[in-house]
Amino acid sequence: MRRWLVSAFAVTACGRTAPVPPAHSGLADSLAAVTRRFVDSTQVPGLAVGVWRGDSLVFEAGLGVTSLTGGAPVTERTLFHMASVTKPFVATAIMQLVEQGRVGLDQPVTAYLPYFTMKDKRAGTITIRQLLGHVAGMPDVTDYRWDHPEYDDGSLERYIRGLRDSTLIAAPGAVWQYSNIGFEVLADVIAKVSGQPFETYLQQHILTPLRMSKSTLLMTDIDSTLMAWGHSHDSAGRYRRNADYPYNRRHAASSTLHSNVTDMLRWARANLRRGELDGARILQARSYDEMWKPGRDLMATLGARAKQAAVAMRYDSIAVGLSWLLATQRGRHLVMHSGGDEGFRTDLLLAPDEGVGIVVLLNGDRADPGALSSRLLDLVAKPRP
Repeated sequence: MRRWLVSAFAVTACGRTAPVPPAHSGLADSLAAVTRRFVDSTQVPGLAVGVWRGDSLVFEAGLGVTSLTGGAPVTERTLFHMASVTKPFVATAIMQLVEQGRVGLDQPVTAYLPYFTMKDKRAGTITIRQLLGHVAGMPDVTDYRWDHPEYDDGSLERYIRGLRDSTLIAAPGAVWQYSNIGFEVLADVIAKVSGQPFETYLQQHILTPLRMSKSTLLMTDIDSTLMAWGHSHDSAGRYRRNADYPYNRRHAASSTLHSNVTDMLRWARANLRRGELDGARILQARSYDEMWKPGRDLMATLGARAKQAAVAMRYDSIAVGLSWLLATQRGRHLVMHSGGDEGFRTDLLLAPDEGVGIVVLLNGDRADPGALSSRLLDLVAKPRP
């Protein structure tokens, strides 16, 4: 599974912070100290982080650089490859179409994509809900072909048609297995039902209404002067800038949202407010009852490494909703998703009962942004017994 802010003055010569209300200045200093320790301990090239609580910004900052080869300082405006944090946007788009009566969660995918076939005939019974919850028995991507990206409108449908040579790994509904391919299928459903390219639909119906002005799924729309570049460890364990950038249009739904910490805090706030922000409503509140309803219990299905991470995060339980991961942590209800691709790690953490949203974006792939999110949450949320 691809998962696993500072006061109003500059933290370092390579970092800057956004002003926060004076009432939060002491808390912001504490958040800054935790963030600085995280950067020092992980040596991540660049990081952007933001914390929202209630009705105000608590902390927003950028540290480090966009690239180790002549990059600019990271700021709150720096654009990061969001990786799997894209998936809840896909789920939101699906739920918009459900609200309109154009998609049914328990309808088979073939009702919307007649050409969706696989070697296993059981694929014809896969439902929209099963794809959203990663219980469709779908395999996962083995090669994203970041080194051979496609940019045209037809790339997604070609990819879905190409699944006819793939096989299921389990019967639909039988087991939980994280699948990026499943979300590419959902993207094609959105495109065919709406009559628009998937990226255009998300832009017009989610990003623009929420005034996420710098966010996009299309590489051609990215402001290149604001981009962070990905970094991975070399054989000596040191970060080096990657040769390839993780973009391929056929994997837009699983991976290619680009955003900055300011825009992602708007996304966090819209979800904390159950679909509404600044007079724009992207979903009815009742849709969150469906998306945030715990489905498959994941504790029993996690591998040893993931279980170790769950224990480290002090999760009492982890379940999957519709794209979102749902956890309890010492009695606190959490809604979250994170992402990771070559050179990038991202994390979005919501604590709805406290009105807290936390965003952590990294341009290095050997550090865990969720670990930082959890530490920041401990500082900013109400104490729990």
